[in-house]
Amino acid sequence: MNNTLSRLLGIPLLLVVFNLRAQQVHDLSLAQSIDYASKNSVLVKNSLLDYQLQVQSNRATTSQALPQVSGNLGWTDYIQIPTTLIPSEFTGGQPGTFTPLKFGTQYNTTAGVTLTQILFDGQVFVGLQARQASLDFYRKRTEITEQMVRANINKIYYQLLVGKWQIDQVDANISSQQELLHNSTEMFKNGFAEQLDVDKATVQLANLESEKIQVEYQLSNGYLGLKVLMGMPVKDSLHLSDTLTYDMVRDAALNDDYKYTDRRDYQLLQINRQLNEFDIKRYKKEYIPTVKLNVNYSQNQYTSDFNWGQKMSWFPTTYVGLAINVPIFDGFYKDANIKQAKLRLQQTSNSIDSLKNRIDNDVKESQIRFTAALATLDYQKKNMDLSQRVYTQTRKKYEQGLGSNLEVTTALNDQRTAQANYFNALYNAIAARVDYLNAIGKL
Repeated sequence: MNNTLSRLLGIPLLLVVFNLRAQQVHDLSLAQSIDYASKNSVLVKNSLLDYQLQVQSNRATTSQALPQVSGNLGWTDYIQIPTTLIPSEFTGGQPGTFTPLKFGTQYNTTAGVTLTQILFDGQVFVGLQARQASLDFYRKRTEITEQMVRANINKIYYQLLVGKWQIDQVDANISSQQELLHNSTEMFKNGFAEQLDVDKATVQLANLESEKIQVEYQLSNGYLGLKVLMGMPVKDSLHLSDTLTYDMVRDAALNDDYKYTDRRDYQLLQINRQLNEFDIKRYKKEYIPTVKLNVNYSQNQYTSDFNWGQKMSWFPTTYVGLAINVPIFDGFYKDANIKQAKLRLQQTSNSIDSLKNRIDNDVKESQIRFTAALATLDYQKKNMDLSQRVYTQTRKKYEQGLGSNLEVTTALNDQRTAQANYFNALYNAIAARVDYLNAIGKL
């Protein structure tokens, strides 16, 4: 009984140890988080698989230009041997009539090998030329996916750093409010304050503790979102090793010198235009004749008895041939394909022109937003510092008996509002900077 109980009690302990071993702790900087996502994000991995799919598609295109070899084995049982009519005079019969004769054997066996080689096919050759452009297209799509993931990780990572900073500030406010509550309680005991002052301080402390719970809740959700984006198991523990300061955000510089070619979506459209040009070239090649070489070697066997054990003779057949296909008229099918390809090329060119204008707009808009965000951040920082000084001075006056608890409560609320506005402005400045770097293709 005791041994059984000991084993049962040991099971939860083993499960705990297993879970601890399965859970990993990640202490990552922003750069390390981006690198982790590049290897584990589902979006990135699927994009890389698209590239590998194109690699295999290119192999299929290349195979069309290589020799095609096939083997064949056939066996035929003529239950009724075909009948052939020959003129009767060949066998001494009446002229003008025909005599039915059966030629051949009941069992025929054929085994052979056929080789086919394309000597000239314009479409195949254009497909071979377009292989690298096709790979470049999917590689660029992967880079765009990585950039999108990188931008989101930047925003979420810094948002979490702001949240950690906010938690520290709330903890400082709680510590200060606890001290105020203690002082108010002592003043009440000594007859220098009212019970109402103690109650108000208690309410403010409860509000701060509730605020901390909400910030921690939002922070926990942010960590979960970052893990999912990075492709990290939710059960793993994630710690952010980077720090965030006001100067890091404020010292970021704007630059009007940017190039369209730095944007990966612009590069993708350029490759797409190249593929459109290959399409036009490919369809034009359909007007050119195609040439194929065919080589066949086979052995044939004819028997009247179904007996695989007996020795039987095989009769070889070998031929070499050229197959030339000359297109003459297809109801304007090829012409329609060429015109469709030219229209798609025009669409891509229009998209490139539109993207240039959109890039200009993205850069200008992000510059304006970033400039406004920095100005707002400066203002909110000054406002937060001022609210801190006001609150500190108001508390001193109250503790010296020169002010009211209402003034302290008002100053604390003003300070909390100023802090919330500052943290919101800090994140907006970070997000605006990420959007600006994304707009100029430097993220």
